[in-house]
Amino acid sequence: MLSERDAVVLLRDTFGPAVISDHEFRGDVTVFVHRTRIIDVLTFLRDDKRLLFDMLIDLTAVDYLHYEPETKAERFEVVYHLRSMATGARIRVKAPVPEDDCQVPSAVALYKIADWLEREVWDMMGIVFTGHPHLSRILMYEEFVGHPLRKDYPYNKEQPQYTIRERSTDRQPVWVR
Repeated sequence: MLSERDAVVLLRDTFGPAVISDHEFRGDVTVFVHRTRIIDVLTFLRDDKRLLFDMLIDLTAVDYLHYEPETKAERFEVVYHLRSMATGARIRVKAPVPEDDCQVPSAVALYKIADWLEREVWDMMGIVFTGHPHLSRILMYEEFVGHPLRKDYPYNKEQPQYTIRERSTDRQPVWVR
């Protein structure tokens, strides 16, 4: 089995310019990949017998709204945390996402847990996962307007208000306007 650093070398050899950059900090290896090739890279990391990154630990996103343009080329990054159950190795894969075309291919076909994680990222950050089987809100209610974890979301934004009342028949709460 290969180490995380060996995985980066293998990714660079296999995908060439699709691998934008990489770095290591305190033992954590991070690889930056073009979003158009993210599924190819994740598939390779999962299926290559030398790597076997078969577990998606987490999928999240970062908003770099107030960073200087020379530090971050794109406003968002989708972040995939992978682990090999065979070796215990971990790797972080990041895909920069532009604000004007805020979408990334869905990883649900590779990792079933990506279903819920991608829905959370879409709900909170507004990044669309193309090809997702059911991209809908998971934390906020359907009528909620916007994506509350974006750094430009107004903290005092008013949302449609709902109250809870009890049903007389089965005592289950019902949302009403």
